[in-house]
Amino acid sequence: MSAQPLKFVTLLGSLRKGSYNAMVARSLPKVAPAGVTIEALPSIGSVPLYDADVQQEEGFPADIEAIAEHIRQADGVIIVTPEYNYSVPGGLKNAIDWISRLPNQPLAGKPVLIQTSSMGPVGGARCQYHLRQILVFLDAMKELTATLLLSPTGLNTLATAVWAHTSNVEFAAAAPYAALLILASGLPVYLLTTRMYLSR
Repeated sequence: MSAQPLKFVTLLGSLRKGSYNAMVARSLPKVAPAGVTIEALPSIGSVPLYDADVQQEEGFPADIEAIAEHIRQADGVIIVTPEYNYSVPGGLKNAIDWISRLPNQPLAGKPVLIQTSSMGPVGGARCQYHLRQILVFLDAMKELTATLLLSPTGLNTLATAVWAHTSNVEFAAAAPYAALLILASGLPVYLLTTRMYLSR
């Protein structure tokens, strides 16, 4: 167990009331390891389309400011989103476009877990690939050190082993990643395609 508690926030890319991805996001706190809290970020549904003129004249929307501050205070971000038309849903991309214009970039250096619930065989991989490109630009992933696909065996054991060593100062920086690994392995494999990109 990590010596320090960890806090993660979830950014949901779907607005649909019955969204499978929303169900996944709501399930994450239930499978979180001890010492980890997970909170949902404000909905992106009310965020206006990005407009540089609006930014110049009115500043940033209150919801974007709130989302950004929650991200800054968190140890990591979990993006749970469907795939639309082989790519990122427009609402999620729009929210990220707003966030990208903020000073003190909230996503810089943050560990990010991308999860997609999909009925299709590809499982949202194309959306995840495009999100990775966006997040690399925002400095969330300076060094891509690992790509992990959710599998029914082995991953939880690996994550637990890393998590068990995070009380050691030498391994303390690994705590957010270990916790995210455990979260990735705690959900039904038939529901999700999960990739985790490590930025440190």
